[in-house]
Amino acid sequence: MYSVSQNLKNIKEQLPENVTLVAVSKTKPNEMIMEAYESGQRIFGENKVQELADKQEKLPKDIEWHMIGHLQRNKVKYIAPFVSLIHGVDSLRLLQAINKEGVRNERVIPCLLQMHIASEETKFGLDENELSELLESDDFRSFSNVDIRGLMGMATFTDDEEKVASEFRFLKKTFDFIGEKYFKANPAFSFLSMGMSGDYKTAIAEGSNMVRIGSSIFGQRNYG
Repeated sequence: MYSVSQNLKNIKEQLPENVTLVAVSKTKPNEMIMEAYESGQRIFGENKVQELADKQEKLPKDIEWHMIGHLQRNKVKYIAPFVSLIHGVDSLRLLQAINKEGVRNERVIPCLLQMHIASEETKFGLDENELSELLESDDFRSFSNVDIRGLMGMATFTDDEEKVASEFRFLKKTFDFIGEKYFKANPAFSFLSMGMSGDYKTAIAEGSNMVRIGSSIFGQRNYG
């Protein structure tokens, strides 16, 4: 029987100090999350709003919850009061909804803009032009209750390591360019969220400072 705490320790020993670990707890029971929590982990990622809201209600209040999945505009209200970081902001309309709920909850909601870097069409995200249009729009400049903390992306699911590395390299280049052009005055723009259980070592080598790791900590997903 594997141990969540041992897996967590093994992963953390491999991560450079500047890399933030998001333990992806989607589909996992609260007991497993508590084992990771008791081993010192405080940042957890979920990809479904209902599951995230349920876990937040029942688990320790000092957990930082990250929404890492695709987020629908009509569901933002359920996580807006507490979410620590929304990774998958892939449209101006979603950002509008997040800002609106931020105003309603009297808090500024930290977000990452998601870029589409993979060759699979099924993955969400902005392309370069859409990213620039969003950042240069009057709407974006008017938002008072969102704080863009960086970029997020998912590489193609493939055994071709050079392809994965080149996609991560492109995202890092974009992150550096965007940071210099639009966020020079905002030191909080500092997170590059890329890399999961299968490719986080490649992601870190290409400049990631936030990795989203689930199965290497908790075991394979439970499909229910």
